Amino acid sequence: MTVKAMTSKEVTTKVFNKEKLFVLDVRNEGDFQDWKIEGENFSYLNIPYFDLLDGVEEIMNELPSDQEILVVCAKEGSSIMIAEMLSDEGLEVSYLQGGMKAWSEHLEPVKVGDLENGGELYQFVRIGKGCLSYMVVSNGEAAIVDATRMTDVYIQFAEGLGAKITHVFDTHLHADHISGGRTIAQNTGATYWLPPKDATEVIFEYQPLENGNDVTIGHTTINIHALYSPGHTIGSTSFVVDEKYLLSGDILFIDSIGRPDLAGMAEDWVKDLRESLYERYRKLSEELIVLPAHFMIIDELNEDGSVSEKLGTLYAQNHGLNIDDENEFRKLVTENLPPQPNAYQEIRQTNMGIISPDDEKQREMEIGPNRCAVR
Repeated sequence: MTVKAMTSKEVTTKVFNKEKLFVLDVRNEGDFQDWKIEGENFSYLNIPYFDLLDGVEEIMNELPSDQEILVVCAKEGSSIMIAEMLSDEGLEVSYLQGGMKAWSEHLEPVKVGDLENGGELYQFVRIGKGCLSYMVVSNGEAAIVDATRMTDVYIQFAEGLGAKITHVFDTHLHADHISGGRTIAQNTGATYWLPPKDATEVIFEYQPLENGNDVTIGHTTINIHALYSPGHTIGSTSFVVDEKYLLSGDILFIDSIGRPDLAGMAEDWVKDLRESLYERYRKLSEELIVLPAHFMIIDELNEDGSVSEKLGTLYAQNHGLNIDDENEFRKLVTENLPPQPNAYQEIRQTNMGIISPDDEKQREMEIGPNRCAVR
């Protein structure tokens, strides 16, 4: 019996809408524990594919008969086979098209809001990996911040809005995912900006992104103010867009703060991190809407699927912003950190232009959750 495929976009809609879904994940237990599809009202069963080769009879009593079941594996092949076996048993079942590989790469654009002089700001939610990127649009021009390597999504989205991409920014040299910034710039003729303190080893040309840079998008005055905010990396730079939005990169998240150890400089960068969060950001308006480069858990999503919160609310509620004792702060951000991202050194080298892995290798390097935050 043929079973239907469920796309990553369809699953994302269920996540945003807080729908119920039963996920049967047939990957190995370690892979499932490390990283899985997350939804507020999702239920899970993890049974490795090899344990089901002789049939699904033994797990039938663990599966719902009144709810749609989604079978998930790494690349889709195993899930199709198991889904067909379950369908033969009379269950309503789908498989995840493209598997976790596709889930890792799906980008869902969400409009965050309008800008003062007729522009818009969009957030691209990489739901399976927790990465967030942005597009500022005004008067037929667009700027992109922290693009992923799925560059066609941004280019086609801008084309659909009738906008030409003129500027591409990375808030810092990423270590958890491969940046699409340079590729987009090459394909569109846009200017690629990178903080120079993060770019000492890059082997390509870029425009240095420094404190006080103002870049105007379109014919209206929508300035992107670059705010030097080191700590996650030595070059980490934030943006204040339209005096309303704070794009915080990997310095500040909704429920956590950025880790300072991904270049092996944790002890050296703790002071920078504290200064950025406790002094530089403190001088900004509490009404600014914080738009980070990552989210950690599905609970951070708003009703519309976007990830944002007012800066004042974060100063009231985010534990990482409320540690008075400097030694306690140092301990928080240098000890008990989560594992470092998969292949993060190779990812950094790719983002420097030092190595150029093929597409399949890049997928492998990125598999798994982001781990840019202090837990």
